[in-house]
Amino acid sequence: MKSAGEIMEILEAYDLVGTYRGASRLAGCDHHTVKHYVERRAAAADPSASVPRPSMIDGYRAKIEELVERSEGDIRADVVHERLTAMGFDGTDRTTRRAVAEAKYHYAAGRRRVYRPWITEPGGWLQFDWGTGPRIAGRATLLFCAWLAWSRFRVVIPVWDRTLPTVLSCLDETFRRVEGIATYTLTDNEKTVTAEHVAGIPVRHPDMAAAGRHYGTQITTCVPADPESKGGSEATVRIAKADLVPTTANLRDAYHSFAELRAEAAMWCEHINARPHRETGRPPVDMLAEEQARLHPVPRDPYVAALGETRVVSRSSVISLGGVRYSVPHQLIDQTVFVRVDGDEVVIAHQGRDGVTEVARHLVSTPGTPRLDLSHYPPRSASKILEHRPAPRTPGEAAFLALGPGAAAWLTAAAAAGTARVRMKMNQAVEFAAVYDQAEVDAALAAAAQAGRFAEGDLASILRHRRRSNGDGVVVPLVEGHSLQTGTSRWAEVGR
Repeated sequence: MKSAGEIMEILEAYDLVGTYRGASRLAGCDHHTVKHYVERRAAAADPSASVPRPSMIDGYRAKIEELVERSEGDIRADVVHERLTAMGFDGTDRTTRRAVAEAKYHYAAGRRRVYRPWITEPGGWLQFDWGTGPRIAGRATLLFCAWLAWSRFRVVIPVWDRTLPTVLSCLDETFRRVEGIATYTLTDNEKTVTAEHVAGIPVRHPDMAAAGRHYGTQITTCVPADPESKGGSEATVRIAKADLVPTTANLRDAYHSFAELRAEAAMWCEHINARPHRETGRPPVDMLAEEQARLHPVPRDPYVAALGETRVVSRSSVISLGGVRYSVPHQLIDQTVFVRVDGDEVVIAHQGRDGVTEVARHLVSTPGTPRLDLSHYPPRSASKILEHRPAPRTPGEAAFLALGPGAAAWLTAAAAAGTARVRMKMNQAVEFAAVYDQAEVDAALAAAAQAGRFAEGDLASILRHRRRSNGDGVVVPLVEGHSLQTGTSRWAEVGR
């Protein structure tokens, strides 16, 4: 096979001399070759195109086309080769594969589906789909992924399940994030949206249809296995899973809590919507500002028919359902939340500025066995739970505590030890402050509290000792069982 340059040299040589043999001597090839290319050019054919040659499989091409037609293009080449071999074909399987591939190409050419580009308009379509999220503490999560078709603005919300109340909560949060509602809301044919199909027509779930009327949007479903109506939302799911689900590819660590996953998803949405989109060349957040003028306003209240019962969070940061108390984050005290039972779990949701979001989830319990999550309460050290700080209520108490921190330490330690006549000893300390320096009395009280010296005269003894030793002496704790004082056991022999 000659190259395109060599063919042009042959034709140029023929145009120069006008004979096959003369052109062959100039081009350095056989005169039959010159004749071949000259005749193809005269027939207005491409001289460089290959001419199909007769093949041993030509007699079997009709059978190959029949098999491809009957199988609707799904038959394998090895199956065709077995049948042709049984019919007497003695060629190789490579020849059969080429012939089957050519037959499939021509079969699909006349039946190929041509996809027309979807030209969207502002405020027209919102799509959503589901993806598998990361596992948290061994439990699987889901990613609710929504996007506006015109502005490409995306919303990803991690959830624990895909029940109807969860779907409605996610839709409400999405509408409030984009600050508007599209005319159509498109999704897949899941049971929470489509109850069944009758003669190929999807029958909408009654609660979902009522929610659509509440929000003023028509909730519709895509055609099964139809890329024209599923491609956008599935692309959002694919991108969100690639960025949020921990894998070796994105080098992301596992999540320790569900709140951490929600925070990461919010940051991802902010990042992806601020980045220019490949199709439009503009950030989706900028296009959303234009699309919001065509979106319908969001109702002030969510569709609560399927969100459960309402409860008010008490000052103890709990709600009651069926006689059982369940804890709620303390930030929601005195606010109204939605409570529902989902299987063996109690789900608690709250309506905020961004819509209805899940705030707590507990296992169903029985009366007398409350379900409390310590993470719902502010941190509090165990040492401060029983800590009592002195607070003066009388002039005498105020005068004593005014001596300094040593006085407060003495009062706390003396009260814990069950010391008698505490108020009298406090008054004595105030009187000592008129004779000694106030700082000196406060230091003596601190030393007494540290040594456990709360008896009569202990404070005066410590003050005298510190005065003699200039405050450098060590206060010895009083131990009643090991006194150095002479005993009275000798008096037992008197009178005998």
